[in-house]
Amino acid sequence: MTPSRFLRASPSTQAPRARLLRLSWQRVRSLGWRPSRLFNLNDPRWGKDEGAGGQQSNNNPDPNRRPGNQGGPPDLDELWRDFNRKLNGLFGKKRGGGNGGGMPPQRPDLYPSAKGMGVGFIVLILIGVLGWLGSGFFIVQEGQQAAVTRFGKLAYITDAGFHWRLPYPFEADEIVNVSQVRSVEVGRGGEVRATGLPESAMLTEDENIVDVRFAVQYRIDNVVDYLYNNRSPDDAVSQAAETAVREVVGNKTLDYVLYEGREQVASDVQALTQKILDRYKTGIVITTVTLQNVQPPEQVQAAFDDAIKAGQDRERLKNEAQAYANNVIPRAQGTASRLIQDAEAYKAQVVAQAQGDTSRFDLILQQYEKAPQVTRERMYLQTMQDILSNVSKVMVDSRNNNNLLYLPLDKLLQQSAAKTPSATVAPAAPTAVPALPAASTGAAPAAPDSSASASGVSSSSSSRTSRDTLRERNFQ
Repeated sequence: MTPSRFLRASPSTQAPRARLLRLSWQRVRSLGWRPSRLFNLNDPRWGKDEGAGGQQSNNNPDPNRRPGNQGGPPDLDELWRDFNRKLNGLFGKKRGGGNGGGMPPQRPDLYPSAKGMGVGFIVLILIGVLGWLGSGFFIVQEGQQAAVTRFGKLAYITDAGFHWRLPYPFEADEIVNVSQVRSVEVGRGGEVRATGLPESAMLTEDENIVDVRFAVQYRIDNVVDYLYNNRSPDDAVSQAAETAVREVVGNKTLDYVLYEGREQVASDVQALTQKILDRYKTGIVITTVTLQNVQPPEQVQAAFDDAIKAGQDRERLKNEAQAYANNVIPRAQGTASRLIQDAEAYKAQVVAQAQGDTSRFDLILQQYEKAPQVTRERMYLQTMQDILSNVSKVMVDSRNNNNLLYLPLDKLLQQSAAKTPSATVAPAAPTAVPALPAASTGAAPAAPDSSASASGVSSSSSSRTSRDTLRERNFQ
């Protein structure tokens, strides 16, 4: 029967014929003849007779020998039969053996039994179910949070730890790192086609253009808002920061942005960016805003560099002036304080001396009222003593003649000091102090006895001096 006729056979005769063809094919294979040996180019015995070389012919195969490949690689059919035998033994099916009575052993079935297939299918299902349930376990690291959704709707939020949820498609989890500080840079894009300026170019209040580049650091504060309120929260941070910096720079002058208020500009940008993000409920907190580069356009960069140098020179001169002031002012204050203290001391000295002179005058006045003549003489003698004690030469003129007497008081004082070296030398007093006429002097008071000679004047002056000294002691 040709294969075409077999295929065109009726269904009633097709099953017995197929069974017969299968048994015939198994019988041929059990004899050891395989088409693969005939057409396999990798066979080392290609083109050789199997009985050559003194080898035993396979025309009469050993019935107890297991049909195989006889030293070649294992055949797929052989592997399949081994697998079926192991599977049947696993599920309790006995191997085919001798039936007794000398009958040849039955060959194992090429396919597992229905019972074995059912048990294996159940085991596979159980393994799949366990694997499916195990897929619900997930680990949340420290500093992270996980949002669990049930059928696409938020169910709950979990913190760090080992958790389990219902497997997909019932529940799903999304882990977010809430402790990580993220960063986005603004102002590093390309140029605007309409103006030819970079995207970081901004207009100030005084209608100048400034190039501002900055970085924004932020972290996630609310996982729910971060995941479900906005499509792209990170892009929202960049757009909000750019909007905020344009508004802040637009309300400031160019000098303020470049030199004076860079820190204040960064603080205002951070506050305004956070306000915009809170309005959209992004669940993001801005930590810092850092101005990386603030400069004018390249066309006027040279002029601004000169202005910057001038500003630096101004600051340098200001610092030098401040250092000079810090050096001069304390010294001037010290000098002023010293002068004030000296003036206060001089004031106290003058006032005390004036008060002493006043008290002395009051005492002399009291004595003058009691004895005017004696008081005048004593005052005259004391005055002359004070005057003549500070001079070294005295010229004495006699009233009767024009002869002048020279008294070397300095030498006399030196001689007296040499005679009494251990004694304290008192201020030198004139030996003879004649009173000049009132007409010639005009200032000194008249002497009580002007007709005495030089020697008489000297003796009378000594007696009067001793007498005045006694009177002063009595007064005191």
